[in-house]
Amino acid sequence: PPSSPRILSRACLLALGLLVGAEIVVRLFFASSVTGRFEYGYAPTSGFVESGDGSIRLERSGGRRFHPQRFPRERPDGTPRLMVVGDSVPRGPSLEASYARQLATLCSGPGRPAEGWNLAVAGYGARRVQIVLRQALTYRPTVVVLHVNNSNEYEDEREYRRSREFQGWHPRNWMMKSFVFRRLHEMKTEKVYWELLPEAVRARQGVNDADAETAASMNPETLREWDERVRRETAESLRLCREAGVPVLLVTQARRERRPDGSLFLDDGGLDAMVAPWVGPGVAHLSMKEVFQGADLATAFADSAHLKAPAHRLLAEAIRRRLEERGFLGSR
Repeated sequence: PPSSPRILSRACLLALGLLVGAEIVVRLFFASSVTGRFEYGYAPTSGFVESGDGSIRLERSGGRRFHPQRFPRERPDGTPRLMVVGDSVPRGPSLEASYARQLATLCSGPGRPAEGWNLAVAGYGARRVQIVLRQALTYRPTVVVLHVNNSNEYEDEREYRRSREFQGWHPRNWMMKSFVFRRLHEMKTEKVYWELLPEAVRARQGVNDADAETAASMNPETLREWDERVRRETAESLRLCREAGVPVLLVTQARRERRPDGSLFLDDGGLDAMVAPWVGPGVAHLSMKEVFQGADLATAFADSAHLKAPAHRLLAEAIRRRLEERGFLGSR
């Protein structure tokens, strides 16, 4: 009978062959999904797929989960190209319900259809929003609607640290250059099989993300640092738009909060005051707090931050009015 070492050797070779085969299949047939997959939103072109037919597809790939969309790469003459960049709030409950798509419908006219690019991604803070914006500006938007929020900076920081792991070609990083091994490592990090790990291993991994986020949110100094980052990165985003000659509408987030007596109110978290100094030539502002002041907050909001579909429509109408007031919809 075959010896145990020979059986083990064959098993190892079989396992190695399967891993190599899986790696080749992934690299050949799922290249767009792999590219930027472990940069967690910090790869500039993730999710932007340019086709040979002259179109560009927005896809859920490369670690960036856009709503699937398709547009001509070159903006057609006379077609307003409206781009909405932000987090899960403008992403909306669905593509059709999002204020980006509803805004395009409102801004379309006979023989003059408007494009509404929904470039919002859940969990994106100011830093990753700016990375999306940099790529978006290469497609010549007529106007950019920049949704400003300050509640995602923890996720931006966490994903930035993850994207920096295993950089370079030091021997200790070689195994993680494999998509298969890196995905297994990611699964462990995200605790997909967390409960299967021995207690001692779990203890060495430190506190979980929820605990860390809660602790950070209770630290006033950390909150000040995050607000400063939002201010700094948003200012840089405005500079990029100004250099590209693209007008910007800043939409500031408002959160639905509850008073001790149970009544609801809106809190802008200081965002309205933050963006006020930037309003001027080429830059307009619309406050969600003002848009929904007097609205039925219990029915407009799905939770403390996200809007239901009818509220997206209400916000889209307010955005269109502000764009028209400022003359931002003129042909470029």
